[in-house]
Amino acid sequence: MDDPAVQEGAGDDRQEAERVVRKVAFYSLIVNTALVLVKLYLAGIAGSLALGADAVHSSLDVLASLALLAGIYLSSRKSREFPYGLYKVENIVAVIIALLVFFTAWEIAAEALTGEGTATPFSGWVLIAVAALVTVPYLLGTYEVRMGRDYHSPSLIADGRQHRVDVLSTSVVFFALLARYFGLPIDHAAAVVIAGFIAYSGWDILKDSMRTLLDASIDHATRDAIRSAVLADPMVIGIRNLTARNSGRYIFVEAVVAMKPTDLAGADLASGRIQDRIRRLVPNVERVVIHPEPAERSHIRYAVPLIDLDGTISPHFGEAPYFALLDIGVKEGRLERKEILPNPARDLERQKGIRAAEMLLEQKPDIVYSQQPLAGKSAEYVFESAQVRTKITDATTLADLIAGIEEEVRADQRE
Repeated sequence: MDDPAVQEGAGDDRQEAERVVRKVAFYSLIVNTALVLVKLYLAGIAGSLALGADAVHSSLDVLASLALLAGIYLSSRKSREFPYGLYKVENIVAVIIALLVFFTAWEIAAEALTGEGTATPFSGWVLIAVAALVTVPYLLGTYEVRMGRDYHSPSLIADGRQHRVDVLSTSVVFFALLARYFGLPIDHAAAVVIAGFIAYSGWDILKDSMRTLLDASIDHATRDAIRSAVLADPMVIGIRNLTARNSGRYIFVEAVVAMKPTDLAGADLASGRIQDRIRRLVPNVERVVIHPEPAERSHIRYAVPLIDLDGTISPHFGEAPYFALLDIGVKEGRLERKEILPNPARDLERQKGIRAAEMLLEQKPDIVYSQQPLAGKSAEYVFESAQVRTKITDATTLADLIAGIEEEVRADQRE
């Protein structure tokens, strides 16, 4: 079960993300509307078909911004008919924006091949004004892409890329006007080449959005982070299946996990820890479903504190210089593997026991031996929460402890 504090924090983060994304989309709408008005005004002064076409292109951006706002609003709605939310609406909006990019590419190419413009003379300040307009979509697009990545909004990223494409189209307009100003009509061939780059940008947006709409897997880095979060739990032996997909800017995760033998309550606690860890490590996780399954064990792992590398068992837990890890085969009752690890918590001034216990949990022991009881100490609580058993031993050397464990396991097998 998810930690309520984690859920509450995730809810606050999500509301903040929704607020920021809506704000950025609204900024985009305002800037696009202003660009349309300014370009139409300059087109009237210069009598430029190219500048007029660019104004039409910016009006398409206004429609895209409206679609973006609608998509962001609808993507957060849930109902009985759509219990998983309408998050993919954002990806549908991104597809629409990609189609608008394709249309823009065609528009620029057609204008470059057939548009002649008019011979109306214009002042040099028009060129300066158009040159200034080039920077506006670049700055807005860069801002949108950055915020879209920060808040994992595919439609915001797509809209930002579309604005950066506008830099090319407005640059074509500028060079067309500049060429006309000096009587050098060189803009048509360049416009066709740029239209090809614009179409390629639209393909990138369309490809990314369609992957999500078709439930493609998440990127490898995020998948690896989720896998590490699952394997970090001391109850987990392995992962039998892990699937994760994007829906809008949110992620849905499902994993079939092999766990140490435990009861239903223990499996539920371990599943809750895994869910919380995934939510902490991976942003915008909407749902995590863990299916625990018992795993057949070929060995039992024991841990014991040591004074030295010769195998003298330490009477102290947190202050022990070393820990020995012992894998004893379940069927034959023999030592299969032995490893001695340094205790990084030994030199700490405080919380030596709890830090040593946390270090051992990373090694996934089943049983921890000590010469003194851990009852009432912080280390015991760490082991108890992870369902790791603790036992007392009167053995003074590691060899004696191994012999005793092997005999105990063989006796259990005979029974």
